[in-house]
Amino acid sequence: VQLQASGGGSVQPGGSLRLSCSASGFMLDYYAIAWFRQAPGKEREGVSCISTTGGGIFYSDSAKGRFTISANRATSTVYLRMNSLKPEDTAVYYCAANTMRSRCDNFKTDHQTHEYNYWGRGTLVTVSS
Repeated sequence: VQLQASGGGSVQPGGSLRLSCSASGFMLDYYAIAWFRQAPGKEREGVSCISTTGGGIFYSDSAKGRFTISANRATSTVYLRMNSLKPEDTAVYYCAANTMRSRCDNFKTDHQTHEYNYWGRGTLVTVSS
């Protein structure tokens, strides 16, 4: 089982990036897939979650209206399109699979970090002028 995140880079404020998370060894339908990020000196934050079995989509307040999560089941890839990027979006972004849930319902209250047993290597996003 492997998750591989890519697509990070350096952009100016207002710019866009699309992160990709390629999954191997399992089908996306099995698990809820989430994007997390961690900025220097800050706690890891859940940014978005997607269920490919109709279990909903979650966005953090900071991501709503700017980020879009999507999935291609045929290629087992989850994307995070990030628009209108701000300096505060600067962080290492990780994708992870929740092996205990296939749905994203009540992400903030119910999803626990220890449930995410598969993690991709982070990809760095830097937003700076």
